Amino acid sequence: MRGMARYSAIAGALALPLPANAAPLNTMNEVGVALQACWTPPANSGNSSVTLSFSFKRDGTLIGPPKPTAIKVSGDDKARQAFVDAATAALRNCLPLSFSPDLAKGIAGKVFTLQFNSPKDNAKAVQQ
Repeated sequence: MRGMARYSAIAGALALPLPANAAPLNTMNEVGVALQACWTPPANSGNSSVTLSFSFKRDGTLIGPPKPTAIKVSGDDKARQAFVDAATAALRNCLPLSFSPDLAKGIAGKVFTLQFNSPKDNAKAVQQ
């Protein structure tokens, strides 16, 4: 995994979280799809998005809390906070992820971003 400058994943429109006994994830594309499977945008959130920044441990859990790095939400502070909270909850509810040994070696401690969109589409997981 060393030497790769960037990973990106276009997430599919999966509606259900992956089962806990799912096969280990081998690529960043699979990680993005797995995380997006847990995302359900809040009702009436229009054309909103939030990008979260986070890092994984080798065991598929997070190193610290995810941080919003870009927020585009129509409405008041309450609507904005609800959207960010929903994205953060979706990320946490999907964990721990199961990484293949090769992916686990290269993923630990690196900073990733994931955009959560409403309507649910075109999300990207990107290593920075």
